Amino acid sequence: GCVLGSEINYSENQVAAPAGAVSFSVKHTEGVSVEVVCRGQAEVRSAPGRGTRWPLDEGTVLRFSMSRASTEVNDNKVRSEVLGCGTSTEGEHPSPTRDLGVWISLDVDADRDGMVEKNNPNKASWTWGSEGHGAILLVSCDKERPFTPASDCDDERVFSKEDLLDMSRMVLRTEGPPRLPRGYEIVLYIPVSDADKVGVFYVGGIRYVHVLGRRKLYHTVQYIGGVAELDFFIEGLRFPDDTFSGLVSIHVSLLETLVEGIPHTPVFTDTVVFRVAPWIMTPNTLAPVNVFVCSMKDNYLFIKEIKNLVNKAGCELKVCFGYINRRDRWMQDEIEFGYTHAPHKSFPVVLDSPQNTGLEQFPIKKMLGPDFGYVSREPLFEAITSLDSFGNLEVSPPVTVAGKEYPLGRILIGSSFPTSAGRRMTRVVRDFLYAQQVQAPVELYSDWLSMGHVDEFVTFVPTSDRFRMLMASPAACYKLFREKQKEGQGEATMFKGKGTAGDTKRVTINKVLSNDILLQQNQYVQRCIDWNRDVLKKELGLTEEDIIDLPALFKLDKQGKAVPYFPNMVTMIILARDLGIPKPFGPMLEGECCLERRTRSLLEPLGLRCRFLEEVASYHGRFGEVRCGTNVQRQPFAFKWWHVTP
Repeated sequence: GCVLGSEINYSENQVAAPAGAVSFSVKHTEGVSVEVVCRGQAEVRSAPGRGTRWPLDEGTVLRFSMSRASTEVNDNKVRSEVLGCGTSTEGEHPSPTRDLGVWISLDVDADRDGMVEKNNPNKASWTWGSEGHGAILLVSCDKERPFTPASDCDDERVFSKEDLLDMSRMVLRTEGPPRLPRGYEIVLYIPVSDADKVGVFYVGGIRYVHVLGRRKLYHTVQYIGGVAELDFFIEGLRFPDDTFSGLVSIHVSLLETLVEGIPHTPVFTDTVVFRVAPWIMTPNTLAPVNVFVCSMKDNYLFIKEIKNLVNKAGCELKVCFGYINRRDRWMQDEIEFGYTHAPHKSFPVVLDSPQNTGLEQFPIKKMLGPDFGYVSREPLFEAITSLDSFGNLEVSPPVTVAGKEYPLGRILIGSSFPTSAGRRMTRVVRDFLYAQQVQAPVELYSDWLSMGHVDEFVTFVPTSDRFRMLMASPAACYKLFREKQKEGQGEATMFKGKGTAGDTKRVTINKVLSNDILLQQNQYVQRCIDWNRDVLKKELGLTEEDIIDLPALFKLDKQGKAVPYFPNMVTMIILARDLGIPKPFGPMLEGECCLERRTRSLLEPLGLRCRFLEEVASYHGRFGEVRCGTNVQRQPFAFKWWHVTP
């Protein structure tokens, strides 16, 4: 407290200020008047609260007077404070508060090099591109502990340092006196809107304390005094979607209460911004790691052939047995492999389709685990159709379109024709794919197909120069058959020993070419494919030289939807340069299928190796092909997604 009139002389002998302090201010309560004599000039101030700042010069005099004497010692009626040198630059002393000589800096890896730097000036914003800045979070969608029922992002407990490896480090740096003055505290907090998107853990010794998240919006930080660093670890709880841009913010504030009973007010606030890393798909041009297939009673020989192909490609075959596949053979339709990536870590993440026909427990029970994440999107009210199966989800290799780069490729999804009210992929899945931002989706027209999957008419294969897009082509098939008819091979027989979709009659080239209904149906199919061809050329920046037409034929079912007439070779499995292609059982000429010969002539000069797999009974007869019954996990891109400019 003060007596009714008192004087303080700010000289080195009377008042000590922190090193680097250059100015001071005065706060006081009602009934106190302050006169500051600085450099020979006096200034009188009687309003309470924070005062003007004056230079901290030797000889500066403060004169205080009060209308009523203090009744206790240290009643905080008058307080003088000093101000440091101002905001630091990156790598220098942490940013100061405005007054107290307490320095506070909330720090993250804003330059994305895997290290938390001191007081990066860009830490409170986020920008895309190779010259961009801003910290990155991973969604903790894996499961470190095998016996917990859910993924880590659904658990607010951390039991070991392994859990922290998925998280992004955040450091609260402070420097100041041993204790904060009475009425001050430091609080860490998140906005209400981010509470279900981010979790924050404090590491104190061997304890890992959940301090911010779904049920905790703020945390009072224990001030240690001196020079201190407090480590926090941050996890994402949700991938971006239509209601979440991917950006979250965390704040630290120094709060003050001048009068007991009056709410806190912020003296200083520091903010950091994170972007939650997206889910990223992997195209056929990336190296295979694992191939998945379901074991069924009728596909023993197919699995044997797939195993030989996988061994040749140098990856691993993983078989899903009956107790987990529950008689569902369509591995591609159930899941899509991708990954998530931050400067400090990357791990695979499987996206689970809302189409649940038996395999729905497979990704949860056999994939979700340490450093293998899981995510799903299921509609609440919207009806699920076959277009929600992930045979209807593809991604192109990297492309450049009219000068704009898509270094992670573009997602392709099948839909109804824009002017019709046909089937579409459910909105919650489409919104999720669009929200990832780094693989801008392209919607194609696939509703003309019975299954409605884009992989039935388009795929991509790697080549030494870039890649080629393969498209199913009835026109190419009719052209080939007419060539063979002119060569006198019109009686060459298809489907030897196999039949086709319930038809066991002898089928020849002549019979196919004389079938006017089949011709009309395939002319319609070709128009549908050509419409998609034009869209793909425009949206992927392709020319005709980038496209290879593989012979294909279709027929229409009772609903007017197209199904393959013979095994569709476009629906293949691609393992680097080794291709597992559905054996088409085309017309036999000189002991060789002319469809296989034509396909080899188109693909093998590109350095690709063709292996034709017999799958009529196990897949084609059930309206699927090789790709539908298999799935490939691939290496992630080397490219850093945050260098993309959406």
